[in-house]
Amino acid sequence: MDYQTYLNPENPVVTMKIKDLGTITLELFYDVAPNSVCNFIQLIEKKYYDGLVFHRVIPGFMIQGGWGDAKSCEIKGEFKQNGVNNPLKHTRGVLSMARTNEPNSATSQFFIMHQNSSHLDGAYAGFGGVTSGIEVVDKIVASPRDYRDRPYTDVVIESITVDKKNKSYPAPVCYSKNL
Repeated sequence: MDYQTYLNPENPVVTMKIKDLGTITLELFYDVAPNSVCNFIQLIEKKYYDGLVFHRVIPGFMIQGGWGDAKSCEIKGEFKQNGVNNPLKHTRGVLSMARTNEPNSATSQFFIMHQNSSHLDGAYAGFGGVTSGIEVVDKIVASPRDYRDRPYTDVVIESITVDKKNKSYPAPVCYSKNL
């Protein structure tokens, strides 16, 4: 389903301030990927993302950030190929968890879709969507970049905050390969 289906005034709202480029506002969809939402909220509240950069930007695809030095728990991938019903499509503006080839390796990295990418549907955990500031995503993806798709000039996340709408969210459940 397209993410507009999940927009709801009761959803947590994330405000991401990007240095010199503007603000991206997103809603998080707890009903779609609860552990991914809890993980993201916990990292935001720890100020983990403040000062990090979008280290991978690919026009026509996505912008990726959240790669830092601190260790965070690995969470189970909340997507169909991993046995979890997550009908969210990777359309323009969707927020999703990045991971390695291991389906339960998502930690702190996330990406925002620049354009529709149906090949990710069912293989990555979409958990939110842009409600304003998609033009900032467009500015980020237009950044000149090197052969690794890293912008030559750092695109800095000055701050990320979350309005939980007076609700509480549990700590994320960390995945253990020994379970």
